[in-house]
Amino acid sequence: MKFLHTADWHLGRYFHGTSLLDDQAHVLDQLVALAVAENVDAVLIAGDVYDRAIPPAEAVALLDDVLWRLVVGASIPVVLIAGNHDSAERIGFGGRIFEKTGLNLRGTLGNLAPVLFNDEHGTVAIHPVPYVEPAFARDLPGAEASLDHQSAMSHVVSLLRAQCQPGQRNVLLGHAFVAGGTESESERPLSVGGSGMVSTATFDGFDFVALGHLHRPQAMSGDRIQYSGSLLKYSFNEVSHAKSVSLVELGADGVPLVRRVALTPLRDVRIIKGRLAELLVQPDADLARHDYLCAHLTDTDPVLDPLLRLRAVYPRMMELKFAATGQAGEGGSLSGGDHRQRQPADLFRAFYRDMVGEDIDEPALEFFNSATRSVATSNEGTAP
Repeated sequence: MKFLHTADWHLGRYFHGTSLLDDQAHVLDQLVALAVAENVDAVLIAGDVYDRAIPPAEAVALLDDVLWRLVVGASIPVVLIAGNHDSAERIGFGGRIFEKTGLNLRGTLGNLAPVLFNDEHGTVAIHPVPYVEPAFARDLPGAEASLDHQSAMSHVVSLLRAQCQPGQRNVLLGHAFVAGGTESESERPLSVGGSGMVSTATFDGFDFVALGHLHRPQAMSGDRIQYSGSLLKYSFNEVSHAKSVSLVELGADGVPLVRRVALTPLRDVRIIKGRLAELLVQPDADLARHDYLCAHLTDTDPVLDPLLRLRAVYPRMMELKFAATGQAGEGGSLSGGDHRQRQPADLFRAFYRDMVGEDIDEPALEFFNSATRSVATSNEGTAP
């Protein structure tokens, strides 16, 4: 059996105030084309389809179009589950009706029956597990003591194992934070601290585990447990990510063969670095200038209206940082103590170190001292 594994579309998301719907539609066109070209047996979507529980109408229309093109236009079955960003009830609406056409929607834990496929080697059972919120998992029989994500997920998976048949290959489709996975800053935490994590051992007994939630594509337990990653880069923390979808072939022995296929974004998310004057007179090539950009300025002297001036050259300049300030941000040399008890020169020396990332030289410090003496003398002369 061959299927396409994808997750974390976050339809309707905004990036620094800019809608990403056109960018999402662009890569979803590639996803549909890939599914058709590869003649996959199914598309598995592992949650966080929308960015919020009540998505904008345009996001709903985009999902409707993509699902119609897959299920009706290409006769490719889809199994889609809710993630922690989604509304479980909205995702699952009409599920019992749509499954007759090959669209399997699972929003809540009320239906844990597998979706069955057959190939030349026998039966493959896809076990859809929507995001397991412990409070809702406790409604399941025998789950009254499930107080955290680990115990809740363990109980749900035990119910799935009870449905597995001898000789059957089993794939779990879920949305969870597996311990050992690499996070990104654009993900919404499932809980405080590490209580939202579940162990890889939770999924023992399944031939393949197709997960959503973590936005970096990654594998655990060899290739058996996989995150496909998010559809696009959703933060500047993700500039190094190679966003992709996963083509998975499950042979007769149940061993998965996974191939990641890169998606080409309409506009990339990048960080550019240099002095303001250099970035203004030596911009990137025309197409690259329209990427979503963050500028790390290396200027040590004050600059006037840098963001406004950069946006005149880079229309989608989203964020601005001063590289020297970022380097000096560890520890905060101005913090601690009563500032009123410190000499102006000491305060300025600390301020300069925070702003520039290096110690002020003696000539500049003497210039500052001279200026403060001049101001103090002037104030004394005007005192009543």
